[in-house]
This record gives sequence, structure tokens and C-alpha cells, in this order.
Amino acid sequence: MLKPLLRLLACLMPLATGALAADGGTVGFATKATQAYMIEASTGTVLLAKNEDQGFSPASLAKLMTMDLVFDAVTKGQITLDTEYPVSEYAWRTGGAPSRTATMFAALKSRVRVEDLIKGIAIQGANDACIVLAEGMAGSEQQFADSMTRRARELGLEKAMFGNSTGLPDGKSKVTAREMVTLAAALQQSYPNLYAYFAQPEFEWNKIQQRNRNPLLGFDLGADGLATGFTEGEGYSIVASVERDGRRLFLALAGIASDKERTEEAKRVLEWGLTAFESRQIFADKEVIGAASVYGGTARTVDLVARAPVSVYIPISNPDRLSARIVYHWPLTAPVKPDYQAGTLRIFAGSRLLREVPLYTVQAVDEGSLSSRAVDAVLELGESLFFSWLWDKSAPG
Repeated sequence: MLKPLLRLLACLMPLATGALAADGGTVGFATKATQAYMIEASTGTVLLAKNEDQGFSPASLAKLMTMDLVFDAVTKGQITLDTEYPVSEYAWRTGGAPSRTATMFAALKSRVRVEDLIKGIAIQGANDACIVLAEGMAGSEQQFADSMTRRARELGLEKAMFGNSTGLPDGKSKVTAREMVTLAAALQQSYPNLYAYFAQPEFEWNKIQQRNRNPLLGFDLGADGLATGFTEGEGYSIVASVERDGRRLFLALAGIASDKERTEEAKRVLEWGLTAFESRQIFADKEVIGAASVYGGTARTVDLVARAPVSVYIPISNPDRLSARIVYHWPLTAPVKPDYQAGTLRIFAGSRLLREVPLYTVQAVDEGSLSSRAVDAVLELGESLFFSWLWDKSAPG
């Protein structure tokens, strides 16, 4: 396969964004978290990134993948909210009252409705509820955990691994801050009605009233999810979502020293994300963003557009400049159909990728005459040799 050709679309565009530090943080804004990642939902703009692809143990954050599988099954009609599953001795001992972990206190050998199990997980982070659902849906927790990892790949989470449904220590489970944000966004966007369980303030089961474990719900942030975690030796973590004044942010933080510091840091980062940025449209709907080379066709290029206006979130202060590139597998070969996804627009702040936008062809390009194809073949050979040399010259070693 030919290597991608990066074509510069706009260098030093007169737009602002936060400058980025060498450690992956943002100049003028530092976080105490070891790993951090935050995006603005409507544009996908990356607002904060620090060691975002470095793996860590998810602890109870793993329950978000458990919820994705459950929400997906409910949405597809494979199970209903009234479906009941039994509480096995394993579920009771490992995640129930005897476990002294987060639990909804489901009674041994009782049967519990799916909706109540969902509430137990979303509100209380109940380990017994996770295991009951895993065994009921997949036959065993291990089979369910395997499904969690497969589902992660379907969602584009390339590093995530899950060894159980709860996030209890297993020596196998790993996630990244970027992946947790991707998963949180998928939950909110794919299952908006079921997602609302994450924001319920309390839950009662077996005559025991328990408040939502999300510490951000008590602040005037617009928080409506998702989960917290703790792993011995790795610290405290959180995946959060807020919506305020028409803006939705998704945040993941990990490697924080204490429960109190986690709450304070998440609140501080989210407040910054909500107040320090503004939306800027850089391409209008159906505006031609660039062109891709076509070989062997009736035209040498084809125009490329996005399917919606292209916007990014940029800091109100501390300006820097944006650059953008069109990336596609060079060359396109005729015939080319209209509305074909031919490439991607990548928008950068310095070396940091802010967002990616698929680009589609505007017009059709038919196959050219025999003579024109022969000329293009010679040009293609010459250009491929040149770009191969250019790539190799810049390669390490």
C-alpha cells in the first residue's frame, strides 16, 4: 500500500488555541493527574491531554464497559429492563455483602430485575450487580469479560483489556484516559435515555439507601455521569461528563493522590474547560476544504468537503496558531464516485492533534482516455519515487 501523503492545507491559520507543553499538558494549565484527557463533545476538540495513551488499571471505571454491553442488549431487545437474573453464590461472595466492596446488597439466590441492576451499577458502582448481569447475559463472568474486550475493539479502543465485569484487581485489565473518554461519549450519544441513570442522586435496595458515588453531582457544574475508581499503587481516577450552556465535556483523570484531590481536580479542570474556550467555525457547510490528486481520470483533482460545518474549541486567552492537513492514500485512481470518503482533515495546535474530520469527494471523475492514463502513469511513477525518497530521508536511522 502506498504511504499516506500529507498535504498542507493551512499553515499558520489566524486562529487561536492553547499552546502545549512538552509533557503533553497545556501551557498555562497543569493538572495533578498522571493521565488526563478532555474533549468538547460537539466538535471533538481535544482541550487537555497528558499521557492520554498511557495504560492504567481501570478499577471501577471498567463498569462503564459493562454498562455499554448491557445498554446495547437492552436497546437491541435482547433483554428488557424487566428481565430477571439470579444472584449466584459467587456474585454474592465476590461483590455482595460479604465482599466489603461497593455493593447493592442483593440477597443470595434472589432474582433481580435488569433495571435495578443497572441502577446499582450506575449509582452505587455495585460489584454484585455487575457479576449478576455478566453471569446472566453470558453464562460466566469470564465470558462476559471477553465480550467486554471485543466490544472495546469495536468502539475503537485498541489498548483496553478487561479481565472481569467489576474492575476488581485481576492483574490483566488496562485502559487509557483517551479510551475512557471515547467510551463515555459513546454511552451518552448511543443510549441517551439509559445514560440518565448515571445522574440519579440515590438508590435504595434491601431497605438500604445509598447516594450516588459521583462526587461532582453536588456541584453546579452540570455533571451527569459517570464513574470513579481507585487502584492500590496507582491512585484515584474519574471519568466525568458535564453539560452546561449548550456545551458538553467528557473528562478522564487518573493517578491522583487522594479522594479529596480527585474531586477538587476534576471540578477545577471542568470549570476551566467550560469557561476558558469558545467555539470557532473554520469551514462552512459544504465549503470546499481542499483537493485530492486523481490519476487516470478525466480530471487531475477532485474537490473534498466535510458533511457538516467544521468547528473547533479554542482558548479565549493564551493564543497560538492552528494548522490543518488533508491526509489521504495517494493517489486516488479513477473512476472516483461523488460522496466517497477519500481522506481526513486533521487540525493541529502545534504538534497536538485537536480533531479529525472525514472528507468526501464532491464530483465524479470518470476514467480518462488511454493516452491520458499513460501520461498519468508516468507522472504517478515519478511522484511516487520522489515521495518515497522524501519519506525515507526523514525516517530514523
